[in-house]
Amino acid sequence: MRLQMKPNGFMVQPILGSVRRVGIPARNLWCTVTHSLILETATLHWPDEAACSQAARALAAAAPREAVIALEGDLGAGKTTFTRHLLHALGVQGRVKSPTYAILESYDVGWAVSHFDFYRFDDPQEWEDAGFRDVFAQPGLKICEWPQRVQGLIPTPDLALQLRIGADEARHVQAQAHSTTGLQLLKALKSG
Repeated sequence: MRLQMKPNGFMVQPILGSVRRVGIPARNLWCTVTHSLILETATLHWPDEAACSQAARALAAAAPREAVIALEGDLGAGKTTFTRHLLHALGVQGRVKSPTYAILESYDVGWAVSHFDFYRFDDPQEWEDAGFRDVFAQPGLKICEWPQRVQGLIPTPDLALQLRIGADEARHVQAQAHSTTGLQLLKALKSG
């Protein structure tokens, strides 16, 4: 891993994605920091599941073949529901099951789609043992529920969606684009 010397005497060592090790080597003082650039933010309102489905179809129309999409929110906020609509819009046929226990479900829609649910993830060694680093290194779309459980292990998402339950079961969605790919996906999502 390469170290970058900053003018103030600090050294920065890239680790993975947006995670950096920062410190003063002469004093052997180090800390790990995570920083992710936000290029654009939007607030969306889905009054019902039909609106969620419409947004998923709009996102699918952007053909996100190479992207990481992170979905955060409380239990029941609609992360898996949104993912099901997105996968069906991408062409997945039949039942789409939540990977809550398996952690990963893979699909082929003409390109690889990997649906992760990290809710039950609690051991970083499991990341290595399961080969998730290899999955993220391969081309394809990665959809990650509960990404905060693996922060520092997955790359910075291109698009991050924070879902919250509002009045009358409506969903309020805070969307953040972290890359040019994320900007394209956010633009498509807003058009839905």
